[in-house]
Amino acid sequence: MASPRPVSPRFDHSDSDEDEESQRVHGDHQVDESHFDTIDEPVSQTLLRDLKSIGQKFLHVFYVKQKISLLRNWDLWGPLILCGAMALLLQGNKADNVNDGGPQFAEVFVIFWCGAGIVTINSQLLGGRISLFQSLCVLGYCMFPLVLALIGCRIVLMLPHTSGLFVLRFCLVILGFCWSTFASTAFLADTQLSDRKALAIYPIFLFYFVMAWLVISHT
Repeated sequence: MASPRPVSPRFDHSDSDEDEESQRVHGDHQVDESHFDTIDEPVSQTLLRDLKSIGQKFLHVFYVKQKISLLRNWDLWGPLILCGAMALLLQGNKADNVNDGGPQFAEVFVIFWCGAGIVTINSQLLGGRISLFQSLCVLGYCMFPLVLALIGCRIVLMLPHTSGLFVLRFCLVILGFCWSTFASTAFLADTQLSDRKALAIYPIFLFYFVMAWLVISHT
């Protein structure tokens, strides 16, 4: 009597094929949704999101708490706005005197971006764990207190000139300088090696000192 032939199990691939097809379709759908969120959104929504991000970075300069957010979500819109505002505010009144001794618009741009670039290169040469654009972002946004001090000096200059008002302008610039230096070092100090922090902070101090000197000497 012949032994019964073994019956090989039959695998039904229809369910697995359907699951794979469903995953593929849903996966494509998810990719399309993310693609819509980043590219196909309305222009007004994109502008509002960018403006909100810029405003939050300005707040981080005065309330230095979330240090990593300014480094992770970097942009150069804030530095460009602050640099342009400082260059415009440092222009003299051409109606009174064409050659007032103040810096030209392009000169402020060159001093600002070249100074920030030198500080950034120095930080990277010292082994800093930060990219070029991240450093430029931090240095630019931390100019905000000095720009506010410049606006205050311009308002004070509308009043009659006295020695007391000069002291007031000097105090405003010193306050802006100290806060800019403090905020930038708070963001950038943690990206440096522990034994080289002083070498990285010193050029930052000089950078903001030069910008503060421009404000106090030409207002």
